[in-house]
Amino acid sequence: MTRVYLDWNATSPPHEDVIAAMRRAAEDAWGNPSSVHARGRAARALVEDVRERLAAIVGAHARDVVFTSGGTEANNLALRSATALVTSRLEHPSVVRAAEALAGPVEWLPVPPSGRIDADDVARALERLPAGATVALMAVNHETGVIQPVREVLARTRAAGARLHVDAVQALGKLDPAEWAQADSIALAAHKIRGPKGVGALVWRGSPALLTPLLQGGAQERGLRPGTVDPVAVAGFGAALERVDVGPARNLELGLLRDALETALAGRVQRNATEHRLGHVSNLSVPGRSGDELVAALDLAGVEISSGSACSAGTAEPSPVITAMHGIERARSALRVSLGETTTRSELDHAIAVLCRILTRESSST
Repeated sequence: MTRVYLDWNATSPPHEDVIAAMRRAAEDAWGNPSSVHARGRAARALVEDVRERLAAIVGAHARDVVFTSGGTEANNLALRSATALVTSRLEHPSVVRAAEALAGPVEWLPVPPSGRIDADDVARALERLPAGATVALMAVNHETGVIQPVREVLARTRAAGARLHVDAVQALGKLDPAEWAQADSIALAAHKIRGPKGVGALVWRGSPALLTPLLQGGAQERGLRPGTVDPVAVAGFGAALERVDVGPARNLELGLLRDALETALAGRVQRNATEHRLGHVSNLSVPGRSGDELVAALDLAGVEISSGSACSAGTAEPSPVITAMHGIERARSALRVSLGETTTRSELDHAIAVLCRILTRESSST
């Protein structure tokens, strides 16, 4: 059976250069980066090299980069100490849950059907909160690909004396950092850019005293993230970072494939986002159908997509993002198709044919 992977927003296959870099690190730089002997120094040098390269991409100082286990931990670390927060139901579950657990006041922004936050709504929300609040905003939505107005929000945030935290997990390697990297803090993850799982970073501009560690332990990562840093995983992250410059141009090419998909399915689906989005994502609702059931049927036929965020998969609830944008009925029938670096037109044509066959079969049986 031909299998077609169209779930790149959930994770991406590790690139061969990443695998090779991790193999070399496992053989040559496996020491504890905190140790002062030769093995430790070799591991430390590798970690610091990647830290500096990541900092350069986002225009930060190397000391501002804290390695984490991924985007979820980075978001939680950035928001745990917030005294007041502005965010929306469009955000990743790690941000939404952190907001719900916050002891201080939270302003939930209105969500328009476009899925794009209005920067003026952010300014009005900040007026209702005490000074020193934090705004949490993703650069690119993980389910729709909608690009949020980070630079406009940053201007409103700075004018109010607040901080802006940007979840850039879905933006790195796809959207020019000039659109999002000026934020006060940034969450990143390696596995979305063909790196390994289990490693990410928080870029934190400002005093580390403003952060409360999630864990108690040693002094690694300036005491903000106790525990031994994994040089092998960091090596993989570094190798993936070497390729991020090819992403934005490739995303424009993928937009042509995405448009072909939506054109082929016109009349059968509803597009849940249509403007201000990256080219590799299409979120579609199939009226009268269960998104989860369609995902299962497609998987049996060799096509791998999702019905929402991978971090919410397995729950009984439909996508909170599409629910916020269009209501729960449309969310129940939602599908997310996300293309990637190696996706071909022939793969997409095969997936379209399979989906059309499933929809036709189900229509004839009802």
